[in-house]
Amino acid sequence: MSAARSLPAGGDGPARPSGLLDVLRVASIVLDDEGRIVLWSPQAEELFGYTAQEALGRYAARIMVHEEHLDLVRKLFTEVMRTGRSWAGAFPIRHKDGGTRLVEFRNMRLLDDQGQVYALGLAVDQSTVRRLEQDVALSTRIVAQSPIGLAVLDANLRYVSVNPALEQMNGLSADEHLGRTMREVLPLVDAADIEEAAREVLRTGRPVVDRSMTGRPPADPDSDHAWTVSLYRLENTLGTVLGVAVSVVDITDQYRANAEAETARRRIALIADASARIGTTLDLYRTSGELADVAVPELADAAAVDLLDAVVRGRRTALGPAEPALMRALAVRWVDASDAVPAADPPGEVIRYAPDRLITECVRTGLPVMVPQAKDEDLLRIARSPEAAEILARAGVHSYLAVPLIARGEVLGAIDLIRTRNPRPFDEDDLLLARELASRAAVQIDNARWYQNARDTALTLQRSLLPSHPSVTGGLEVASRYQPAGATSEVGGDWFDVIPLDDDRTALVVGDVMGSGIPAAATMGRLRTATHTLASLGLDPAVLLEHLNRITVELDEAIATCVYAVHDPRTRRCVIANAGHLPPARIRAGGTPELLDLPTGVPLGVGGVAFATTEIDLEPGDRLVFYTDGLVETRRDPLDARLDRLLSLLDTPSRSLDDVCELLLRTLHEPDNFDDVALLIARVTAPGD
Repeated sequence: MSAARSLPAGGDGPARPSGLLDVLRVASIVLDDEGRIVLWSPQAEELFGYTAQEALGRYAARIMVHEEHLDLVRKLFTEVMRTGRSWAGAFPIRHKDGGTRLVEFRNMRLLDDQGQVYALGLAVDQSTVRRLEQDVALSTRIVAQSPIGLAVLDANLRYVSVNPALEQMNGLSADEHLGRTMREVLPLVDAADIEEAAREVLRTGRPVVDRSMTGRPPADPDSDHAWTVSLYRLENTLGTVLGVAVSVVDITDQYRANAEAETARRRIALIADASARIGTTLDLYRTSGELADVAVPELADAAAVDLLDAVVRGRRTALGPAEPALMRALAVRWVDASDAVPAADPPGEVIRYAPDRLITECVRTGLPVMVPQAKDEDLLRIARSPEAAEILARAGVHSYLAVPLIARGEVLGAIDLIRTRNPRPFDEDDLLLARELASRAAVQIDNARWYQNARDTALTLQRSLLPSHPSVTGGLEVASRYQPAGATSEVGGDWFDVIPLDDDRTALVVGDVMGSGIPAAATMGRLRTATHTLASLGLDPAVLLEHLNRITVELDEAIATCVYAVHDPRTRRCVIANAGHLPPARIRAGGTPELLDLPTGVPLGVGGVAFATTEIDLEPGDRLVFYTDGLVETRRDPLDARLDRLLSLLDTPSRSLDDVCELLLRTLHEPDNFDDVALLIARVTAPGD
C-alpha cells in the first residue's frame, strides 16, 4: 500500500500534531482483506495493550473482540469491504489485560495502487471523547453566558474572539472588534498599560490579575467607567504560544459609589501595610526604601528618606541652632519620571544642609515641618541649594512635609514628602498619617542601621573558606573536616562553623550552597559571615534561619541548606533548626546512633515556609554529627541505605573524634563524587574536662 504524507501550507516539513490529536490519542489499525492486522500504530498499543509484534499478522477480531461479538464484527467487516461504505460507532473491545473498554470506531475501505483492498480502523477511547465533548460544551456555555467580558487576543494583540458580555460593555459588535487592537477599539480608554502588560504576559507567561483600567467606552462616551482586567497566556499542549486570554469585570458602580470611601480605606490600610512591608530585612537602604514605597503615591508624589550621617556611623548627635546637618540620603521615590528628580539627593551620598533649611530644623527640633502652600522662598529652604530650588519650582512642587524619624528617644533623620501632581496641599490628616508611618518605620530603620555593617560584611567573602576552631569550647570537644569535590582542589559551597557564644554556649553550623566553584564559595562566605553576625545577637535558631533566608533571597539565584544548633552546657540542652538539610546524627553514650527527627524546613532562598526549633537533651559523652550531602549521596545507592551505612560507621564509641572523621571520609566519600563534603562532630564533655 502506497504511503501518503501531508505538509503544512507553505511549510518545509511535516506538520506538528495539534493539541486535540494529542488529547484523543487516535489509534490506527490496517487490516488486509482477510481481517489480519498489517499495520498497528503506537496509539493502538496503548489502547488495546498489545505490542506491534504481538498484533501484526493476527486476526483482529480474535484479539480485540469478545467471542459473543465475533459474528457481528465479521458482518460489519464484510459489509465495509464489499460496499466501500464506512462504518462508525461505539463498540466494546477486549484489552490484553482481560478488561473491556468502550471504543469509538470509524472503519473504511482503502485501495492501494496495486488494486489491493484494505480496511482502516480509527479508534478512540469513548470516555476520552465524551470528556472532551463535555469540556467543549461547558466552555462554550460558560463563555456565551458569562457576565464577565471575555476575549482572546492573538500574538499581535488583536481581537480574534469576544463574548456577548464584552460586546455589551464596549457597545460594539464582535465583528467591530475582530482584527483590531484594544486601543483601536477603545480610543477613549487608558488601555496602553493593559497592552504593555499583555506583551509581558506573552513574553513571560506570568498572568496579570485584576489590573485596573479606566476610561469612556463607545457604549457610554460621556461617562467615566472602570474595569478590572486579567490576562493569561494561551498555549497549546506543545507549548506554542497562541495569544492572550482577557477577562474584564465592569466595576463602574463600585468605582463611582466608593471613590471617597476608598481613599479613606486606603489610608487606614496604609498603616497596616506599613507594618507588614517596612522592615522585612535588616538592610538599612532597603528598609528606608520600603518606607518611601509605602508613602508614594498614597501620601505624596515623592518621598525621600535621609538619616544624619553621624547616626548611620553609630554615633549619637545633637545639633545646635547654628549647626548644619550632614544628611546621608538613603532612598528616593517618585510617582513617575519627574522633572524634580535632579533636585533629589542620590542615595548613598552625604549632603550638607545649612542651618536654615527645613530638614535641618526638623532633625534639630525633632518636630515635623509642614508647608501647605510652598512659595519660592519656601523652596529655597526646602532644597539643598538655590539650583535645586529652581528645579523644584519648574517641577511644580507646591506642598511640603518633613517628619522626623525618632527611635528610642533619638532623632535618626527625617522623611521628606512633596506634592506636584496631586493638587491637594498637605493637611493635618496627612501629618497624622505621616507621623504614624515615621514612628513605625523609625524602629525598623534603627535596627537596620546597627545591623548594616554586619550585612555589608555578609555580602563579601572576607573570611577564610576553610574555618578553624578550638578543639574544645563551651563544654564541647569538636572535630571537623572539609573535603573538596572529587580529586580537584576547587572548593564548593559546603561549610561548617563552631561559634562561641555568651554563657559558654556554642553554635554549631553546617550548610551547603548549591553549585561549586567561585560563585558557590562566594555565596558560602557571605552566609558564613551573616551567620556569625546573627549568632552574636542570641537569636532563636528558627529566627536566625529566617534572617539567613532573607539574605539568601537577595543573592541572585542562590539556594542553600543549613542546620543551626546552639548547645548550652549549663542546661545540657541543644536547640536546633533545619533549613532543608539532611538530619544530624546523635550517638548517646553507650547507645545506638540515630538520626534526629527534625522538621526538615525548606532551603534558604526558597522562602514561604516558617522554620521550627527543636530542643534535645545532651549528656556528657553524647555526640552530634553534622554533615553535608556529599558524604552520603551517590548516583547508584538509595539515600536511606547510605544513611544506614553512616549510622553503622558511627557505632564506634572507642574512636576519637578525629579518627571518626577520617573513617567517614575514607569509607563514604567516593573519589568520583562531584560534591564536596563538610563534616562536624561534637562530643559533650563532662564538667572539669
